[in-house]
Amino acid sequence: MRALKVFSIAVLLAVTTACQTTEGPRQVEPTWEEARRDQLREANYAAAAALMAQVSRPAAASNRDGAASALIVATLANVNALEQSSTLGRLVTEHIASWLTQSGRPVVELKVRNGIYMKRNEGEFLLTREIREVAAAHNAQGVVVGTYAEGANLLHVTLKLVDPSSSLVLAAHDYTLPLNRQVKSLLRTR
Repeated sequence: MRALKVFSIAVLLAVTTACQTTEGPRQVEPTWEEARRDQLREANYAAAAALMAQVSRPAAASNRDGAASALIVATLANVNALEQSSTLGRLVTEHIASWLTQSGRPVVELKVRNGIYMKRNEGEFLLTREIREVAAAHNAQGVVVGTYAEGANLLHVTLKLVDPSSSLVLAAHDYTLPLNRQVKSLLRTR
């Protein structure tokens, strides 16, 4: 009888332990309130604001005639492979373009334009010759380009506003993001 009790307890412990190890750690889902306070979006919005604060509003938003000039935002690239990006690079680009639009600056949507170098699952990359052509076609005053580099614990991001006719950098801003689980998941190339 005692052996049966010991055997039953051993089986119960084995089953309980097996159930615990197959479940893995429980992940807490974010709330709607936490999603509204998305720190990644806010960091990217702040970076766009810092970039544009370096240039005067008329120089950044109008041409010689005073008419509104568009800006172009190219996909952020991996600094170690400039023809590669990730979900994160494309998302940062979308955030930058959104902030520029929300602040009243016209932005050219490259996804609806033919002739831009689009690498599947990477994004819109502007080659030097294309920058001048696209900028001229849309009367664009500037092109926002950028790179990101993965460090041990941080992701380093650089944004630049470039004059498409001269390739001169008009403004630049660097910032870092924590290399947390969320950011790491967006860095995976898809």
